[in-house]
Amino acid sequence: MKDNTKATINELIAGSVGGAAQVIVGQPLDTIKTRAQIAPKGMFNGPMDILKQTLRNEGFFALYKGMASPLLGIAGVNSLLFASYGVSKRIISPFPQLSLKEIALAGAMAGAANAILASPVEMFKVRMQGQYGAATDKRLSAIVSEMWKDWGFRKGIMRGYWVTVAREIPAYAGFYTAFEFSKRTFQQRLGADLPVWALLASGSTGGIAYWLSCYPLDVVKSRVQLRSTPPSGTPVQYIGHELKTIIQESGVVGLFRGLSPSLLRSIPAAASTFAAFELTREFLEKETGV
Repeated sequence: MKDNTKATINELIAGSVGGAAQVIVGQPLDTIKTRAQIAPKGMFNGPMDILKQTLRNEGFFALYKGMASPLLGIAGVNSLLFASYGVSKRIISPFPQLSLKEIALAGAMAGAANAILASPVEMFKVRMQGQYGAATDKRLSAIVSEMWKDWGFRKGIMRGYWVTVAREIPAYAGFYTAFEFSKRTFQQRLGADLPVWALLASGSTGGIAYWLSCYPLDVVKSRVQLRSTPPSGTPVQYIGHELKTIIQESGVVGLFRGLSPSLLRSIPAAASTFAAFELTREFLEKETGV
C-alpha cells in the first residue's frame, strides 16, 4: 500500500475519534446555540434563559437532543474533513510544512468537500433541536422518513447544502489557519513534541476562529434547514433573502444570535477534537510508519 494511501487511512481513523469527542463534549452548548438562532422571537431572553427553560421544561437530556444525527454521522463527516485536508495539503505542496496561506487554502478545500456529509447531518440535528418537548415531538427516524417522503433527496435530505458549503469554506480556512499558527507558536517555545495542554489550547483557538469566520452563514443555514418548505431561487438568492430577512426582524445583531454559546462550545469541543485527532494520528504513524 502506498504511503499516501496509508496516511489518508490514518487521517480517516483519527478523524472519526476526534469527531466523536467533539459531539460528546460540545452538544449541550450546540443545542443552546441552535435554539437561539431558530426560536420564535420573544420565546427566550438570551442563552442563559434557553438553558434554564430547557432544563426546567424538558430535563437535562434535552441538551443532547439531536445528538444521534451528528454522533452517527460524525465519523464520516470528520473522517472526510481530516482526510480531505490531508489530501488538499498534498495537492497544494509536496513539502510537509505549508505556509499559513497554503494552510488556509487547504482548509477551504477540505471545508467544501466536508459539506457533502455535513449538510444532512446538520439538517437533521437542527430539526431535532427545534422541538421543545411537546407531545408531538418526533424521533429522528420519523424526521428522516418525513423529509425523504415529502421532499426527496435534494430538497429534503440535502436541504441547505449550498449554504453549508458557503459556511464551511471560510470556517475551515480560519479553523486550520488559527490551529496551525497556535501549534507552531507553541512548538517554537516548547519543541516539536507538544504536551496535551498545548494541543488543547491550539484546538480551542481553531474553534474560535471557525465561528468568527462564518457565524452569520450558520444562522442562515439553521433557519433554512428548519423551514417547513425548501428555499426557492438560486443559492445566492435565498441566502441573500434570508440575510435580509434576519436584519429586518432583529437588526444586524440577529446575524450573531447564539454566538456566545458557540464560542464557549468551541473551546472544549475543538480542543478535544484536535487533541483526540492528533494523539490518534501520532499513534497510528508510529504503528504504521507513515
